[in-house]
Amino acid sequence: MTTQRHKTQTAAGDRPVFDLPLIHKYDKAGPRYTSYPTAPMFHDGFQGAQYIQALQNASKKDAPLSLYVHIPFCNTVCYYCGCNKIVTKRYERAAPYVARLKKEIAMIAAHIGKERQVSQVHWGGGTPTFLNDAQILDLSACLHEHFDILDGEAVEFSIEIDPRECGSETISTLRKAGFNRMSMGVQDFDPCVQKAVNRIQSYDETLKVLTEARAAGFASMNIDLMYGLPLQTVESFDRTLSTIIEFSPDRIALFNYAHLPHMFMPQRRINEDDIPTPQTKLNILEHSISRLLDAGYVFIGMDHFAKPEDELSVAQAKGLLYRNFQGYSTHADADMVGIGVSSIGYIDGAFFQNEKEIDTYDQAIDDHQFATMRGYRLTNEDHLRRVVIMRLMCDFSLNFQRIAKQFSLNFSEHFSQEILDLQKMHEDGLLVLTLDSLVVQPAGRLLIRNIAMVFDEHLKKKQSSFSKVI
Repeated sequence: MTTQRHKTQTAAGDRPVFDLPLIHKYDKAGPRYTSYPTAPMFHDGFQGAQYIQALQNASKKDAPLSLYVHIPFCNTVCYYCGCNKIVTKRYERAAPYVARLKKEIAMIAAHIGKERQVSQVHWGGGTPTFLNDAQILDLSACLHEHFDILDGEAVEFSIEIDPRECGSETISTLRKAGFNRMSMGVQDFDPCVQKAVNRIQSYDETLKVLTEARAAGFASMNIDLMYGLPLQTVESFDRTLSTIIEFSPDRIALFNYAHLPHMFMPQRRINEDDIPTPQTKLNILEHSISRLLDAGYVFIGMDHFAKPEDELSVAQAKGLLYRNFQGYSTHADADMVGIGVSSIGYIDGAFFQNEKEIDTYDQAIDDHQFATMRGYRLTNEDHLRRVVIMRLMCDFSLNFQRIAKQFSLNFSEHFSQEILDLQKMHEDGLLVLTLDSLVVQPAGRLLIRNIAMVFDEHLKKKQSSFSKVI
């Protein structure tokens, strides 16, 4: 299958190539593959009874656990946001929610037990720092009471924060609660862009939180940026990039703004005439990638960058990188327990999602019932394709023999149609396809979602609303 055009093999860590004709050719909507199968495949055949059985089955395993806690509240609405959130200035709403989280934690622990160690904890939102310091400490203490969470830096204990709601005392509180990693939203520092998306956040308050978090001993700092927002230009976003590079976070996520006002109501407040043209958006992306790579960051995949010494970069170099609902992770495909409204977990080979509406979630917990609303149990074929897609997304390569040995099959026969589909990508220079391997080339690294989609059996059967890959 090799041709004279493709002589060079490449690997994770190599610099991606921004090939505009190929990007235009392959730029279509597709999943981000934080799970496989993806969330649109979940169905309502999963309720509390199935979740209880899965937790009990999981209690007999030895592998580490991952915990995800969803805090849905935000003080203000950011117009670009597509997260499951509740916008309110009534901080008193947090107290009953924390009480219900504690009930749910106790219910989960009663079935899964305390034998499995927890190696990863993540609080997302919404805005987790909507909680006050006492509530943060109380909720963290509840998690430690009911689960065997590893000590100190042995556990990856992370939280998403809003610098506008994170003072010096809160930084200290987070460290007391056990947090050692922090992810911070910025998106763009340009005042006009901030006003257009209703997120006013100054340079000084952002730098203050970064500086204090480092002084407090946070091991890793991530900053989220977003390209394609209204009024952005290459020049304006370059100024934001200069500031971020000066901040020198350990990780940077450069997200693509997907304008889907039919799905996310706050986006209807954005003036569509202010959204950059597709070409301007591509120009911003190309410039951003170049600047971050020149600044020494490693392109991890999709929209994630990390310093060479960061855990993500090291894990990727060793072939030990994974993906879950938090994005790229160093934790080997651990079972994940989802806690809170709308949260998703992966337990005993199945996905489980809690109720999305806060009132329904509240009522279930008050009735001492799990709030599970839907889920999906993977088939043997799903497990196979999940591993294939995972390795592609994390390694930018696929060893056919390794997969064949792991699942006791003939890879070329099992995926005969997929290999035919990949041949066109091989001819276009996105990848090198041989009899026993697939290796993504620099021009294909930005289009890794397209390559993974070839192996997505469900995508061909059910069309859903996904964001564009670029």
